[in-house]
Amino acid sequence: MNDALRETLSPYRHPCGGLKLMVNGEPCVLRCSGALWLPGRQALIASDLHLEKGSAFAARGQMLPPYDSPATLAKLEAEIEALDPRMVVLLGDSFHDSRAVSRMDGAQLARLERLADGRDWVWLEGNHDLDALAGALDQLPGRVVETMALGGLFLIHAPQIEPAAGEVAGHLHPAARVAAYGRGVRRPCFVTDGRRLIMPAFGAFTGGLDVRDAAVASLFATAPLAALLGRDKVHAVAFDRLS
Repeated sequence: MNDALRETLSPYRHPCGGLKLMVNGEPCVLRCSGALWLPGRQALIASDLHLEKGSAFAARGQMLPPYDSPATLAKLEAEIEALDPRMVVLLGDSFHDSRAVSRMDGAQLARLERLADGRDWVWLEGNHDLDALAGALDQLPGRVVETMALGGLFLIHAPQIEPAAGEVAGHLHPAARVAAYGRGVRRPCFVTDGRRLIMPAFGAFTGGLDVRDAAVASLFATAPLAALLGRDKVHAVAFDRLS
């Protein structure tokens, strides 16, 4: 990590095990769950839940266990219980396809309603769930937006080649691999240079794209920081240490 990036980010350990750093002047906590917490705004952000991915694959004859939506909502529920946010922003691709809401179990829809109760609940449009959100507004809590400005941050689903200042995006499902003591581990991760932030996927059945892939690496003019999700810590790793 170069000195300019180190000075911009200056990540340090948060009591939750996450990393606290600045993105475009906005204090951010990168949580072990893969969610982003904005303490000054009491806002929780999660990206790419891909709810009902399992049932989408099952409809095409690929039988995945049908537990992804309950597992993902349980993780989101735990974050909400821990933080009691005033605002929850889901950063796009919350649903896996256009019919995901219709396949969702009524108990999980009721769970969403309970989680959203008393909060400003915001769905950002993603490439997977644009039609799902448009066709199910009467079944879902909250409001739907295309993009959103929040303090020093600009929230959008897919990262842009020419980003707005403070862009926070998802879509790419970044992951990174590190090796130590003869073993390697691959984990979802945040990627940031202090000017923009790419979020990991929050969903239980989501894959990952290596951060060294050009689709991710080319978004940063200088080598960024990868923040890998551990069981109880987020680990800051310089780009040149990734395997």
